[in-house]
Amino acid sequence: MDVIRFQNITFGTLKWVLIVGLLLASLFPFYYMVVMSFVPVQDLLRNPSLLVPELQQLTLDTYRQVVASEEDGGFGFARFMRNSAIVATGATLLTMLLSVPAAWAMTRLKFAGGRQVSAMFLAVYMFPAIIIAVPVFVGFQVLGLGSTLIGLVIAYIALIVPVTVHMLRSYMISIPESIDEAAMIDGATRWQIMRKITVPLALPTIMSTALYAFMIAWNEFLFALLFLSAKPELWTVSLGLTRLADGQEVSRTILMAGSVLLTLPIVIMYAFAERWLTEGLTAGAEKG
Repeated sequence: MDVIRFQNITFGTLKWVLIVGLLLASLFPFYYMVVMSFVPVQDLLRNPSLLVPELQQLTLDTYRQVVASEEDGGFGFARFMRNSAIVATGATLLTMLLSVPAAWAMTRLKFAGGRQVSAMFLAVYMFPAIIIAVPVFVGFQVLGLGSTLIGLVIAYIALIVPVTVHMLRSYMISIPESIDEAAMIDGATRWQIMRKITVPLALPTIMSTALYAFMIAWNEFLFALLFLSAKPELWTVSLGLTRLADGQEVSRTILMAGSVLLTLPIVIMYAFAERWLTEGLTAGAEKG
């Protein structure tokens, strides 16, 4: 009994040590980034190891400088974030409009080559983005869309659709086909079945997939660099952050503020979406 008790205490202690260690490793970089973004650069130079600043030390001047336009002596992050919001929102909406019917068709419609099409989506999903980035850019340059936000949105759709179709298909295939058959007996068309039955049942998965698509488009760098490097006025926030990182005279506080602006929208969206998804799943369970 003493051996069992000793094992329980040891493993219980090690479990909490591991949990705390993982939490610190995950949260400390974000904490440091946020704190440094509010600290004046003069205080940071005086105390480079500052981790817990006093409240009177905190300031918003760094964010004002990062968000302000170049004409006002800032770094133009307000414009970068606007461009990223346009691109990420447009790419996400169009991607989901294409992915939901595609995933539903792959799980519900029987057609020649269905398995091959599904395997092709998975294969494209597994290809590194850098393999298709240059050919896509060259093709869009020929079409006159190589240095535009519209071209970047279309490129993101091509990049994200295989991922979202694969994710949605994996869930929709678990929805019993007997539900569709019962609806067809009642006179529902395939379009009505997808719109009124499959989509509501898969709505939590559709929302989480849409958030994942938005995150990819918001954080993506390679395609944005190829498409927009020649037009700084169209840069997205990821390109703007590299400008701060490459600057020789950019302080660490400025870089941290830009990093927070890049990260914060995704964190906020996931915080709200988690609550919405939880409510949706609970409501579905109550309806039985």
